[in-house]
Amino acid sequence: MRALAVLIALLSASGVMAQDTSLRALTTANDSKGWEAVGRLDIAGRAFCTGAMIAPDLVLTAAHCLYDRASGALIDAGEIEFLAGWRNGRAAAYRGVRRAIAHPDYEFEGNDKVDRVAYDLALLELDHPIRLPSIHPFETDTRPRKGEDVGVVSYAFDRAEAPSLQEACRVLARQSGVLVLSCSVDFGSSGAPVFTIRDGVPRIVSVVSAKAEMHSEPVSLGAVIADPLDDLRALLAVPMVPLDAAPRVRRYGEGAPAGGAKFLRP
Repeated sequence: MRALAVLIALLSASGVMAQDTSLRALTTANDSKGWEAVGRLDIAGRAFCTGAMIAPDLVLTAAHCLYDRASGALIDAGEIEFLAGWRNGRAAAYRGVRRAIAHPDYEFEGNDKVDRVAYDLALLELDHPIRLPSIHPFETDTRPRKGEDVGVVSYAFDRAEAPSLQEACRVLARQSGVLVLSCSVDFGSSGAPVFTIRDGVPRIVSVVSAKAEMHSEPVSLGAVIADPLDDLRALLAVPMVPLDAAPRVRRYGEGAPAGGAKFLRP
């Protein structure tokens, strides 16, 4: 991924800046029409990210949203709630999360922060599908070309109560599964869907992973979803093993006082 870092430096030197396009808050039902499948992910009551439905029971987001920033441990799926179309204190639908799967090649504590972006993707399986006439899961598409216009719908720390739409930002560069975008993002925008519009239909082509700077101007980094999403779908197809069906392993000291208990790190 070193080449991408050099590419960013070259773009900076050549004076290519992030596009200054405005965000439009989706605060009314009319504003939000067509975007209700984007929602806020409330995580363990301590943080939030953005996610988007790609099926009635599947939400696409960023893998790093599933990790506790302090400990680096995976957050239990039961502590995540998806608030579809959240705005002004209400959601169109509320769902818990049954399973949360981060891409197997994503490394939360990896040294190369740019390299991690390519696999910063996760799928959440909701505890119950959302089947409402007003909520339509999004289709996905292949990666956009350099220079192509895209859009993003996201929540952020200063717009936590309603999402905002940026209809026109641009792909500044792409390499090795990473897109450099002029889209405006901030904390809480992680996992936000990046769209292309084809034949009037928005299709997700990327997920916001991080914000960065290029020649002191803000840019955002996103993962290309095409191949990694196939990997995630394959993992999700593997059935869960019920807890009561899992083999019980007796450890040395089991049944002894609590001081002798042994715990496995997650």
